[in-house]
Amino acid sequence: MSERPGTGVVHMPDVLWGTLPPEVVGPLHPSADDVAHEMIDSIRRRIPEYARPLGSNYGRKMWHAVRRAVGDFLVIVSSPDASWEPLREIYAEIGAYEARKGRSLEGLQTAMRLCGQVAARRFTKEAARLDWPHETLGRLIEALFAYLDAISEAATGGYARVHDRPGSQREHLRARLHAMLTADGPADRVAITQLARSSGWGPPSTIAVVAVRRRDDRPPPLLPPPVLADWHSQAPSLVVPDADRPGHRDLLAGLGDLPAAVGPTVDLSRGGVSLHWARRALELAEAGKIPGGGVIRCVDHLPTLVASAGLDLVEAAIPQRLAPLMELNPNQRRRLVSTLLTYLENGRNAAAAAQRLNVHTQTVRYRLSSLEDLFSGELNAPERHLELLILLHTWQHLLEPPAE
Repeated sequence: MSERPGTGVVHMPDVLWGTLPPEVVGPLHPSADDVAHEMIDSIRRRIPEYARPLGSNYGRKMWHAVRRAVGDFLVIVSSPDASWEPLREIYAEIGAYEARKGRSLEGLQTAMRLCGQVAARRFTKEAARLDWPHETLGRLIEALFAYLDAISEAATGGYARVHDRPGSQREHLRARLHAMLTADGPADRVAITQLARSSGWGPPSTIAVVAVRRRDDRPPPLLPPPVLADWHSQAPSLVVPDADRPGHRDLLAGLGDLPAAVGPTVDLSRGGVSLHWARRALELAEAGKIPGGGVIRCVDHLPTLVASAGLDLVEAAIPQRLAPLMELNPNQRRRLVSTLLTYLENGRNAAAAAQRLNVHTQTVRYRLSSLEDLFSGELNAPERHLELLILLHTWQHLLEPPAE
């Protein structure tokens, strides 16, 4: 690899730039998405640590990285003026990201080799379809493997930059453990236990995962060693061991005023479930749907979280199941929804509902009488009690409230 004259670009083989004219490479661009999908399928089949659902956050990152690698190659191989340095920085950061996540360099390099094999196979098919001369295909394949060597070298450099820091071996193990504990889908409990012991972390009986929002104007807070932290992701998270034990809430005191939500306590193999609900709670708090301030705990907001999972269904059912309320003006509807929900939440006790609403008991009874008239006596049917609670709670807490 050398510096290309006049460009100031280093560590990219001269064989790449303008290897083939654009009119030759152009017909390859429409198949780039299919090639990237085939590469990802091969990676997920052959490398267990990358076998994540494509719809997951990591699956989307992998798609973006692989699709970009294909597109970048097609640009470089047909452009004499392509710049390597920005691409080198991208692939170095990919290597650094994998190191911070605790994944192995061998896995990353294997993934790149698999991508090369898929690309070579697809280019050979395309060459036959397009009736290319053998020399043209040979130049393309030579450029492909030179490109793979270059991005592999860049990624390896980024990986080493993170991994070779003092104390990085322990950080590497803890990062890998965090990634395993918070992965989508059930995790391998035996593998978790082995890795936890290697990293000097427990293992505990249960965990809770915390979703956090970082602030760009300050460094991440220092937390006690039992907390596994990932501050490098776009959506940071923490793993707290045995979160329900007395005193363990103090482990999160260092978060200060950072927005955070604690997911439900789960078995070691189900950290992805805890993280999912923690992130959902944080989103709802930021949208003003559940009270924010301090550390939010999912178990304190179960009705709202459960309702949020079926929000489309509830929103579609409200006009039919609560049709009489739709006939009212917004302010009347708001008052009656709030009154009926509070009444049901207080065991159909009008006095307790009045105290919660800070109104006179007679006011509650008057509103309930109006509701009985609207619903023709159906409100007291036992089979409607749970349904009414779900519909009214969702309407009041998650859907856009009527204006005053």
